[in-house]
Amino acid sequence: MASDHTRSAILAAAERLYADRGFGDVTLRDIVAEAGVNLAAVNYHFGSKDELIAELFVTRSVQTNRERLRELKAAEEDGGGRAPIEVILRALVGPTLRGCLGPENQRSTAARFMIRASIESVPPIRRIKNREIDHLRKFAGAMRRALPERSEVDIYWGLNFALAMAHHTIRESERLTKLSEGKCDLDDVEDVVARVVSVATMALTAGRAETKAPPRVAAR
Repeated sequence: MASDHTRSAILAAAERLYADRGFGDVTLRDIVAEAGVNLAAVNYHFGSKDELIAELFVTRSVQTNRERLRELKAAEEDGGGRAPIEVILRALVGPTLRGCLGPENQRSTAARFMIRASIESVPPIRRIKNREIDHLRKFAGAMRRALPERSEVDIYWGLNFALAMAHHTIRESERLTKLSEGKCDLDDVEDVVARVVSVATMALTAGRAETKAPPRVAAR
């Protein structure tokens, strides 16, 4: 088996198994059996299970982040360098939601792998998420230009909450469907995107409520 073909076979087998069974339940021996290669091939191409997981996650994340930045660039160009906040937020969460939700995407191996990566917090994925933040800085900059009256801290919290809503919706889609008895249609992906964007926009544009620390209970 040619070297490039071997590498591709390992990646495809690993992605299928991780998507189906999770990261903890899949061993390197499972992957080599699925790929039809020997264990030495995995060690040669990737070095370890963590490096294999990292390669898969980076590959899928790069595709999503490129789409995010493409939408952000188009929005700012259309707005003369300053896009509306709701359009920026749509560029931030839309590609992730579109990539993982909907009847077609939920059946794809790539989507199921990314859903699994969102559910299971394994060290190689955590390290990549904590390291690869340059694209998020670009979104934070665009958000500051759109909302110059908001503090930098508010912008970062708003960005964080928007991402959290998107990822939670992906992770808990089945529970929401059961809870709402099917009234919340997770297959209508554009409606899901619009709802996440709407709530995130309201959080950033509404007046900040005054909060007071709870009174201390006197010790008896």
